[in-house]
Amino acid sequence: MAIKIMSIFGTRPEAIKMLPLVKCIATTEGFEGKVCITAQHREMLDQVMNVFGVSADYDLNLMRPKQTLTSITTDVISGLTAIFATEQPDLVLVHGDTTTSFAAAMAAFYQQIPVGHVEAGLRTYNMYSPFPEETNRCLTTRLTTLHFAPTALNVHNLLKENITEHIYQTGNTVIDALATTVRDGYVFKNSKLRQIDFTSKRTIIATVHRRENLGAPMRQIFSAILAIADEFSDTQVIYPVHKNPAVSDVAHEMLDKHPRIHLIDPVDVEDMHNLISKSYMVLTDSGGLQEEAPALGKPVLVLRTETERPEAVAAGVVRVVGIETSKIFEAAHLLLTDKPTYLQMSHAINPYGDGNASRRICQAITRYFDI
Repeated sequence: MAIKIMSIFGTRPEAIKMLPLVKCIATTEGFEGKVCITAQHREMLDQVMNVFGVSADYDLNLMRPKQTLTSITTDVISGLTAIFATEQPDLVLVHGDTTTSFAAAMAAFYQQIPVGHVEAGLRTYNMYSPFPEETNRCLTTRLTTLHFAPTALNVHNLLKENITEHIYQTGNTVIDALATTVRDGYVFKNSKLRQIDFTSKRTIIATVHRRENLGAPMRQIFSAILAIADEFSDTQVIYPVHKNPAVSDVAHEMLDKHPRIHLIDPVDVEDMHNLISKSYMVLTDSGGLQEEAPALGKPVLVLRTETERPEAVAAGVVRVVGIETSKIFEAAHLLLTDKPTYLQMSHAINPYGDGNASRRICQAITRYFDI
């Protein structure tokens, strides 16, 4: 009888990293794959599903105005309880550090279903930064049977916490995703991107949305972006603006009038990955871009005070610059004026693997179930 594996995710970043694995499961002998989405994000999640050509078997459709961490947690647990009773999966796969992942792992634990944690072992060791992600992933670890850790450092973190069994170093599945999304001659779906000249100016991609950066930190970041665009007339900034009004209202207030800062709606994963491939560098407070951009040879400046991906910093492909205007400007200025520094960052070896993480995870599951 086939091993029934249910993959559960709810946000756009989760989908980007889980869908290569979902497709690998579908083609692995001895596996029966099921997909449940919570739609913690809705529109952005649907875009990624369409790109990968995957349909969900179950959709909790949780997203609603002013949803809270509490409502997401309780709705995921209650919704999955009924689904687990119907499907009775042999293994539940969750990803990373979202509230969906933690709640799904808890729901599986309550039904005594083993959990496989994709992208296990990332840590900042500050329970409130990023919030709630750091605590979500730590709690998920304690509910997990199979730990799929991208890097040796992630493995070390788990061992340090006395997690000693069923740890597998796999690489990061986001590198697998790039094989599907990035291609020569790509034509952007976003109409504004189709109108932008990528040859005459160096393109800087900015993404800013993280909860701890809302308010004063975000204004400092946007001030730095303005200063960079003012200082370097041969640059342009493209910023896909998150739909959270606490982000979009401030972004439009501060950045909309600059002729070389292009505020666009969030783009799907194909547009985003191909946009990165055409860029000069990336300014971001996102986690996933710290892995995606280096795989495409683009330096990343992280707009946070710490990162749970220190191996990228150690490899020289990522630099954590904080949230102060002057420090962000100084770091960007260096990359825009010092060619050796830029080349060093853009040609460093990406620590996140070779694009075969999904295959390694499937092999590990096969060994665990002895099939």
